[in-house]
Amino acid sequence: MATYNKFNLFTRDLIQKKHDFANDTFKVLLTNTAPVATNAVKADLTEISAGNGYTAGGTATSLTLSNASGVEKVVAANVTFTASGGTIGPFRYAVWYNDTQTSPADPLIGWADYGSSITLNSTETFTWTPDATNGLFTLT
Repeated sequence: MATYNKFNLFTRDLIQKKHDFANDTFKVLLTNTAPVATNAVKADLTEISAGNGYTAGGTATSLTLSNASGVEKVVAANVTFTASGGTIGPFRYAVWYNDTQTSPADPLIGWADYGSSITLNSTETFTWTPDATNGLFTLT
């Protein structure tokens, strides 16, 4: 099970209306370099090389918002990466960010640590599976 971590500036970005969870495009990218909580934007990260089925900038995920008794929950759809014609990786971290924002450009939200590096051989898949029960985060 991956460990989910939040970037420090995400909460401030949220309060300053940097994220529109109903309309912005959110993506998941892969990296083998450990993110740190003080990273703020995608440019602070070292993404794995594009190719063999992996696209620079990662892959978009769709969001579902729900509210129950005043608690808003954000759930993201799974994202699957499939190696084709060679390997993808190695990578250890999946990072979730907002690809729509331009100021700041591509603000970070959180990352999942899979504990050890993963390399996909051709035709193998990796699926980023966020917590559908509890959501990526809730606001109360």
